[in-house]
Amino acid sequence: MFNSFWIAALGLFLASGALAQNATVAFGGLKHDASLPVEITADELAVDQGAGTAVFTGSVVAGQGELRLTAAKVRVSYATQNGEPTGRIDRLVASGGVTLVNGPEAAEAQDAVYVVSQGEVVMTGDVVLTQGANALAGEKLIVDLNTGKGRMEGRVRTIFQTGGTD
Repeated sequence: MFNSFWIAALGLFLASGALAQNATVAFGGLKHDASLPVEITADELAVDQGAGTAVFTGSVVAGQGELRLTAAKVRVSYATQNGEPTGRIDRLVASGGVTLVNGPEAAEAQDAVYVVSQGEVVMTGDVVLTQGANALAGEKLIVDLNTGKGRMEGRVRTIFQTGGTD
């Protein structure tokens, strides 16, 4: 019963409603098991045992299950207990053209911080998220990988595909 005019009008209404300072979005494809091991490949590695860090540079790819993070540089901080390193990764700080992919969803940004123990990724700087044919952009994306929920902040812009016409 809806013709293409009403479908287009609905699409414009939805898009204009998301052109705001914040938008909450479901990230079902970004739901993830943070207890899985992390595998990292890079061109170079520098380790600082005293600081409990490792810096990977050059075509860095970090994988954890289906989750893939790529960047020019990734600094890994290891968790400590009673001042001693545990060998568990606490956080990854990525910079230089960061891409986060999990299944059909992908996000790009200038920088990202992944706090492994909390299952939280914060991406900043010209963030673009694609979910199938839909796209969402802003300045900051916060994703809770445990729940699959996220929030885009900072002059949010979006494009929603409305489907077929008739």
